[in-house]
Amino acid sequence: MKRDNVFAQKKDRIEPFAFNSEVTAVFDDMLKRSVPFYQESIQRQAQMARAFFQNKTRIYDLGCSHGNLGVLIAGQFDDTPFAMAGVDSSIPMIEKYHARLERIENAQGIDLICGLLEDIQIENASVVLINLTLQFLELNKRDKLIKKIYQGLVPGGILLVTEKIIHPASPINELEQDFYRRFKRENGYSELEISQKRDALEEVLIPEAIEVHQQRFLDAGFSAFEVWLKWFNFASMIAIK
Repeated sequence: MKRDNVFAQKKDRIEPFAFNSEVTAVFDDMLKRSVPFYQESIQRQAQMARAFFQNKTRIYDLGCSHGNLGVLIAGQFDDTPFAMAGVDSSIPMIEKYHARLERIENAQGIDLICGLLEDIQIENASVVLINLTLQFLELNKRDKLIKKIYQGLVPGGILLVTEKIIHPASPINELEQDFYRRFKRENGYSELEISQKRDALEEVLIPEAIEVHQQRFLDAGFSAFEVWLKWFNFASMIAIK
């Protein structure tokens, strides 16, 4: 696993964060050191995807990156046929995902699409997953996307969303942010790296409160909502049609 040193050196100019070739090359290390309980989250999502999948429907992994979750989902099906679309706007991520599919079993059920989430048509879906991706979508496009997902889900279908979040109460939000910075320091990131990445993500990653997500799902028509995993300013959520 190549170590994430993207922000290790002092930069004269901080460019907006992008999922380019440099980030793709170190993405696994970045996830491991930057996202609490990442492996636990995607492992349980893969299991839920298998449990809620309905025959002759589709799974959509929106913001699939280079396929960590998709590979786990494929492993849940063994030799059972399934259909899944992995969608990401990053060409380097999709290229890396394609290369991984050549080395795994049951990959024939996975189709990869390089495109924008808001442009993808969701049809006959029993499972839709959005991992750490909705937060990068413009705020004024989020409601429409969730409504489109709801409309494309079959009855009993699920939407799984994992996001970086904020807390509406300032003292709690500050506490969560402090512990997240502590988490990154404990995983070997320097203060320079933490600061420069934060600057790169400003106005690119816009987190929202759990209550905002919940209301958005309920407004779209989902009948049930729950936070099934939370660590300070990260949350994994499920909504059921």
